[in-house]
Amino acid sequence: MTETPTNIAAAPETSLLADVLSRVRLTGALFLKGEYGAPWALESPASHDLMAMLAPGAERLIVFHIVTEGRMWVEAEGTRVELRAGDMGILPAAHRHAMGSLLPCAPRPIGELLPPAPWPDIPTCRLDGGGEPTRVVCGYFRCDEPLFNGLLRQLPPVFGVRPGGPTLDWMMATVGYALHRGAQPGEDALTARLPELLLVEALRLHAEQSARPDGWLAAIRDPVVGRALALLHRDPGHSWTVPELARLAATSRSVLGERFAQLLGISPMQYLAGWRMQIAADLLRTTRLKMHEIAERSGYGSEVAFSRAFSRHLGVAPGALRRAQD
Repeated sequence: MTETPTNIAAAPETSLLADVLSRVRLTGALFLKGEYGAPWALESPASHDLMAMLAPGAERLIVFHIVTEGRMWVEAEGTRVELRAGDMGILPAAHRHAMGSLLPCAPRPIGELLPPAPWPDIPTCRLDGGGEPTRVVCGYFRCDEPLFNGLLRQLPPVFGVRPGGPTLDWMMATVGYALHRGAQPGEDALTARLPELLLVEALRLHAEQSARPDGWLAAIRDPVVGRALALLHRDPGHSWTVPELARLAATSRSVLGERFAQLLGISPMQYLAGWRMQIAADLLRTTRLKMHEIAERSGYGSEVAFSRAFSRHLGVAPGALRRAQD
């Protein structure tokens, strides 16, 4: 356990995003290049079919499309976004979606235009209507983390982000490097981190550019909840109480609880419990710390209480999770 934290400034949004993602095991890869000429339109497979093809057994698949030339739209679950060169479209739940040129036409199932999987290299999908050219790079992130997947569920079915300046240059260089490396994820230390880096940047841009962000991205921008989250993330092992958290976040207990419920759908202590389990799961996978040490870092006074809470939150005992990594 730790002493009461004092004089903690609210963390920048990017720091909180990076903190969450640093505890999340993301993998990913580019899986498709598209070269199209207007008019063109394509329809993706259903979510479960896409997951079975790209990441069998994944808890969640996040699909993204980066436009490197031209213009296009992406639509999922009744939400449509328009993208231009340099934009990135994100589908947090890999819903069945359609995409195409601004000049309309009937969509074709993309499976008709691709060779059978698995692919030895990143395939190219071509559909040429003879008009304005569009080039797209498609990829995915795989995530099996219950807490982070809960945060993703609060995002819209599809959203677009528009980098600019050095951010755009970095993203395009990142994609170029990944294309050069090929289709397989995590082949070296840099490519292993590319999914995390891209997703951090995309979520940061979405939080900045969305007039009314929802869920966790709205929470980190909220002056009350954002400060409380910064405190919890700075010292998750501290013996937090709602009165203490409210006092340090410069608000009342009732306002703090209301804002958490409104933005995140859970109480501050429920959020803390979930975050502690995320930290514990990461420590179990990536360190050889003894169980009582992980329990202490996760804010639990005993190994028994920690094991009980871990099993309740994640549906597996901490020892079983560690053995699965060996």
